[in-house]
Formats: sequence, structure tokens, C-alpha cells
Amino acid sequence: MDGQHDEQHDDASDRDVPVTDGDSPRSTRSLVGPGGPLRRIGLIVAVLAVALSGAVLGVLAGGQVDTDIGPFRANLSISPARDGGTTVDIPPLGALLLDSHDGPTHLTVRLGALDQGRTEALIDDPASISRASQSAVEDVRSGVMRLGLRALGASVLVTLILAGLIFRNVRRTAWAGGLALLVTAGSLGTAAATVRPQAIEEPRYEGLLVNAPAIVGDARRIANDYTKYAEQLQRLVGNVSQLYTTVSALPLLEPTPGTTRVLHVSDMHLNPTGWQLIRTVVEQFGIDVVIDTGDITDWGSEPEASFVGSISLLKKPYVFIRGNHDSGKTAAAVARQPNAIVLNNSTTTVAGLTIAGIGDPRFTPDKNTSPAGSGLTQQVADQVIDAGEQLATTVRRSPQPVHIALVHDPASAGPLAGTCPLVLAGHTHARQVSRLPQAPGQQPTALMVEGSTGGAGLRGLEGEKPTPLTMTVLYFDQQKMLQAYDDITVGGTGQSQVNLERHVVADPAQGAPASVTPTPTGGAPESPGPLPSPTPTG
Repeated sequence: MDGQHDEQHDDASDRDVPVTDGDSPRSTRSLVGPGGPLRRIGLIVAVLAVALSGAVLGVLAGGQVDTDIGPFRANLSISPARDGGTTVDIPPLGALLLDSHDGPTHLTVRLGALDQGRTEALIDDPASISRASQSAVEDVRSGVMRLGLRALGASVLVTLILAGLIFRNVRRTAWAGGLALLVTAGSLGTAAATVRPQAIEEPRYEGLLVNAPAIVGDARRIANDYTKYAEQLQRLVGNVSQLYTTVSALPLLEPTPGTTRVLHVSDMHLNPTGWQLIRTVVEQFGIDVVIDTGDITDWGSEPEASFVGSISLLKKPYVFIRGNHDSGKTAAAVARQPNAIVLNNSTTTVAGLTIAGIGDPRFTPDKNTSPAGSGLTQQVADQVIDAGEQLATTVRRSPQPVHIALVHDPASAGPLAGTCPLVLAGHTHARQVSRLPQAPGQQPTALMVEGSTGGAGLRGLEGEKPTPLTMTVLYFDQQKMLQAYDDITVGGTGQSQVNLERHVVADPAQGAPASVTPTPTGGAPESPGPLPSPTPTG
């Protein structure tokens, strides 16, 4: 009724408004009156403005959907933009910027946290990994279709509400809604018509990837290598699941019911494949405790903290010390896991084992400026040796005898000689077993350095032969002395094999048979070059 009243008023006003031309009055339609052409132009402009405003507000408010992409929970959203394109947020690595399409619509894909149920299903059934990869494209396509329909609906609805409040006229409200539908559909149609699938091969990086070009390397080649690696993952993990049967049949060792089994891992460097391997070994070997000697991340940033969420899936005690690539935020994120224990110059008792550990004194996420980048200089030696001396004091003061001491850099192990029977370390990405120099009257101390359970992360794919994934299962008898250990090695790209090497300790009181390795000493500023010790990697 209000609309009809307004239109009748407009028509009546058009008839009786006098207009002067010089000194002669004329009784014609006014140019600027309520029904004049200028007013009609103003109404058209107003309808267009309301339609565009409603379309933009509607897309911003309703142009997003949550969808499942493999084991990830993802959020898809669109927003007005001048040049189109797609942003893929991939925590913790950063973002990929793709020149995927033209038009005034930008697509953002945000990968959220892993869904625990789907992640466990993938780990339990390796064949589902390939199925998830094949369905990922369909997941994205389905999500984008729902996103487009939702954006259209939100655009029209918001415009109708806005126009109704402003015009209070059915016809003008309908025109505004129709224009909003046309504008939104045209923008989405332009994006769909100009899609460039090949844009995924030439991404631009933001976030951590920009600050780490050495990590990214040749992105296309690394992507190809990782694809090959993923294709063989099903067979690799399947082979690991057969290891326990093989080990159980070996006549060299028959673990007693009181045996404690420890899995030593180190230097994951954000490789999710390492979690799948750890989960399989924990289950197949009946692991009681997992020990991680650091470098679970690459940059120690807050986005990387989500990587440690897989610790809770193991459902076994997880003892962790910080590596030189792990920050305080990384250690805090690990500590928040319900089954994790973070040691920093402290001790804990788990499954009957008393374990002491200390975090690496350095934080060197920038490998180009890290002192360790040029080898174990005297400056670095002083830092890491001091950490070993602090831990040695803590071990000596422990009310309970310490069975295992944890350091990240093996250069920290020297001061621990004679304080405990076993020191575990990582950092060098190369497996090594040795004995620390023994003073008269001291108990023997073995040093076991783990390789990289994450295959050195993305850096492991840069060379011709990717770094293998390594971990070690340690068997402790009822007196908590090391009686045997299994070295597990999973081959990289181009290989589809899992190697296990059994080592039996003939005299647990004397420790694992190995040669004595000199350790670096501090307080020698005259030393100009690297010291004799395993060379740390950045």
C-alpha cells in the first residue's frame, strides 16, 4: 500500500508542478521534480548501489563453508577482489598464492586441524591413504560448488533485506535483488570460465616458506619426489607391520615379561610420514615409552605447534626434550599433550625407567646464520658442553639412579660420562653408537645417536637419494639395563624396503659393545677450527 501511495503521489506531482523559463511560466513536467528524469536516474543509481552493497555484504557474511579434504577439516571462503586468484593456507608451512582464475572473486582455502577419527583411520589402514588422495580433488570440487550456491543465496538475501529497509518499495526491492543475483552469478561464472589448473605448478609462497627458501628448494622437483614417496608409503608401512613377526622369530633374544621397550625417535622436522611410521612400530612392537630427542619442528613457530597434536594419538608416554629447531612455544605445545612429558634439566620416571633430559641451549631456525652451519666451532661447543654439565649435575643429585640421559646434540654428552649407563641424542641425522671416555672407577656410558625419524623433513628430498627414516627400539631388562636394540630404517624414494638390524648386548652391565669416541671439550679459545665430533647439521 505504501508503494502504491508513493507512486500515485509521484504521478500526481508530475502533473501540476509549474516550471519557469525566463519570465514565462510553463505547465510541463519538471526536470527535477519527483517524477523527472533526474530523479529516475537517481533512483537507478540508488538501486545499483544497494544491489552492489548487498552483494558484497552477503558474500562476505555467507560466502564460506566448512568441508572435509582428506583427514583435514578445511574452510573455503570467497571475497571480492580485483584480480581473482586463490590462497591456500597450509599450517604450519605458510600459504600458497595461485593465479588460478580471473574475475572479481578470490578463493581462500584454510586447512584446519586434523580430524582425530579420520587420521587414526588413515594410520590404521594404509590403503586408505591412496583413496584419500584420489578423493581430495572431488572433496574440493564439491566444497566449491556448495560455496558458490551459498554465496549466491546470501548475496540475494542480504540485498533484499537492505533494499526493503531503504526503499520500502516492492518493485525497487525486486530490482535490487535481481541485480545482486546477476552480479554475483556473473562474478562466479567469470571465475569458473577462466580457471587455470596449471597454476598449481607455479605457486608463490608466503609465511614460513618465504623465510626459508633453502627449505623449499626446487618446489616442483620436491613435489614430484614426495609424490613418489607417498605412492610407496602403503607398501613401506605394510612392511613395518611385518617386522614384529620377524623379530619375534629371531632366536637371539627372547624378551622376558618384565622387559621394557623404548622407541627412540629424533629430528622429525615436520614430516607427517614419520608419525605414521611411529604409530605402526608402537603398536607392532608393544612399545612402553617413546623418547624424542628434539627437532620435532623446523622453525619453532606458533603455526608449527599443530604438528605435535599427533603425539596424543600414540596413547603411550612421550618423553621430549627441545632441539635447536624447537622454540619454547614448541615445548609448550608438546607439554599440552595428555601423554607427553617435557624435560628441561629435570628427571622423570616412566615404566620403571628414570630418565633425565635437557633441551638444546640454542634456537637456530635460520640455517644461514646459525653458528652450527659451519661446524662445531668453539663457541657452539661451549654452549652445548655447558648444557651437558648442567644435566650431569642434575643426574648426580637425583635421588633415584638415572637409567637414561637425553641431550639433543651429541657434543653435550661428554660431561655425562660415568653418571648413567646410556645417553641418547640426535641432531646429526646420522645413526651412531659409541662409548664415552671412561675415567677409572666410573661406570661405562654408551652414547646412541639416532638418525632422522622424519627423513630430515623437506630437506631430505633435495638430494638425489632422500634421507631414510630411522628409529630404534631399545629393550631393557628387569634391572633396567639395555639388553638389546633394533635399528629400523625405512628407505626413501626409489626404494620400497624396511631394514631391521638386531643388536644383542652380551653383558648389559658393560653396555653396548662400541669403540670409544672422543668428545669436544670447552674452554679452548685458541682452537681455530672445528672440533673432532660428529658434525651437526643446521
